[in-house]
Amino acid sequence: MPNHRHALTTGTLFALAAGLMWGLVFVAPTMLAEYPAVLLTMGRYLAFGLIALPLAWWDRARLAELTRADWVEAAKLAAVGNVLYYLCLAAAIQRAGGPLPTMIIGTLPVVIAITANLRSAASGRKHGKQERRQESRLPWLRLLPSLGLIAAGLACVNHAEITQLPADTDLARYGLGALLAVAALVCWTWYPLRNADWLRAHADRSPRAWATAQGLATLPMALVGYALFWAWQALQPSVPGGPAFAMPFGPDPLLFIGLMLAIGLFASWLGTLCWNEASQRLPPALAGQLIVFETLAALAYAYLLRAAWPGWATGVGVALLAAGVVMALRVRSIAHGNA
Repeated sequence: MPNHRHALTTGTLFALAAGLMWGLVFVAPTMLAEYPAVLLTMGRYLAFGLIALPLAWWDRARLAELTRADWVEAAKLAAVGNVLYYLCLAAAIQRAGGPLPTMIIGTLPVVIAITANLRSAASGRKHGKQERRQESRLPWLRLLPSLGLIAAGLACVNHAEITQLPADTDLARYGLGALLAVAALVCWTWYPLRNADWLRAHADRSPRAWATAQGLATLPMALVGYALFWAWQALQPSVPGGPAFAMPFGPDPLLFIGLMLAIGLFASWLGTLCWNEASQRLPPALAGQLIVFETLAALAYAYLLRAAWPGWATGVGVALLAAGVVMALRVRSIAHGNA
């Protein structure tokens, strides 16, 4: 039991750290609103890949243990959970503003917990009772109250945000932003579950090296994407006073480079490392709920950028979210004790 409690505590702290750093990815599309989502995505993951190069030398012995199949898996995770996810998210924020994408991505704790339980139930039917025990599936009836609190908290927070939308919002552009946010939700539901599957199947491997491997797998994708975008911009007609978009770093190169490096280091590599550590210690249904920390961090950073305090509805929502997470931790402890 002490080992279980230690794993639960450290896993939760790692998930909190990952959420605080992942919340930074919501900042760049707002601070660099004039930058295309493609450039923000490729810039972020180009920085991530370059940061991974010296880290790869540090972890070269661990990386040498990875098989061809492991590198293929790292490439899949990088393509869906990194490049495609952030491309959709950045485009959604720039088209619909911060509130709607935050609302949709904020449903991740509920969506991932439900998806993880459905996957566990399907696996149990296929492989029998022993497999169900290994998956540590959380009981639905005990899980529902915490999911309900989280859903209610997200509803409060996002209702408060939606009421602040400008009256002249372009509904077609806003609707496209909603669709892109749903696509990001699908990517970010698939990624942590698939990543956790690999980590649990390779418990002897280093989570740090696995995070670095994903950075290395992302680097060629980002290089090709950046080069293609640069070539496409070169083919665009110039506007009075200069090119359509100033390449390679846009109209504010220092801010762009600084943000990309910061997000590449903290949100991409270090955030992934912390999430890998959490995934090795927590069952997927619980880890899925702890992604709520990303939503809370994103809201906190948004209000810091606005230099404003959240309203009462947002405060109530945050309290409900926190209560849901605490209840989820208690459910996990009870379920483990009865296993």
